[in-house]
Amino acid sequence: MKIATWNVNSIRTRLEHVVNWLTENPVDVLCLQETKVVDADFPRSAFEQLGYNLYLSGQKSYNGVALLSRQPLADVTTGFTTILANIEPNWDEQKRVITGVIDGIRIVNLYVPNGAAVGSDKYEYKLQWLKILRDYLQTLLVSSPAICMCGDFNIALEDQDIHDNVSTENHIMSSELERQALREIMAIGFADVFRKFTSEGGHYSWWDYRAASFNRNRGWRIDHHYLTPDLYDRAISCTIDVKPRKLPQPSDHTPVIVEF
Repeated sequence: MKIATWNVNSIRTRLEHVVNWLTENPVDVLCLQETKVVDADFPRSAFEQLGYNLYLSGQKSYNGVALLSRQPLADVTTGFTTILANIEPNWDEQKRVITGVIDGIRIVNLYVPNGAAVGSDKYEYKLQWLKILRDYLQTLLVSSPAICMCGDFNIALEDQDIHDNVSTENHIMSSELERQALREIMAIGFADVFRKFTSEGGHYSWWDYRAASFNRNRGWRIDHHYLTPDLYDRAISCTIDVKPRKLPQPSDHTPVIVEF
């Protein structure tokens, strides 16, 4: 089985890229982030023609997540409040969470808030969102011991996940509080599967559109697959496909694929 994650930065803008990629890389499940479209306007037919079932949680112009699966998924839910009944409904106003089960594997597809700047209101929102995510995952683990948590985390966990010309101290996506929040999530039973196969730095999944960042490989590895122990043991590869980032008008992110 192959599961891919990709922040497409607008599915309608990047529709041809995603369709062509899926045609060449027919993964079992594709997890999308930043679809930026309400569900009624999602370009369903293009993917249904490729044989995919679609599960959507979108909003206009911002955020949005989707699961595209060759097999129908079971137990599909969106947002935090379907699992955590005791939190305020406003935590689901931004469409950032969708989950479903395939062949006994629960896939949790996430678009973690960016946080804007260290110390800002959006940064505090991000830290609180990550705490809620930890509670959400702990609840899921009770009934779903095999979880693939993936998506755009907007966090580079280690300095080697960022190109050399960035000072990580107090930098959004690499500040210590963000990293600690992610480590606390990992501590309940998740491991970074990319590092099972690749120990060195220099491998990135996101490059800023500015300053010729991609051509200079000034990137960040912020798109991840985190697996529970059994899945981690079963994983046979985890790769970053940089080809889509070379296309005209690409997303600033590129797909990351795990195979079991």
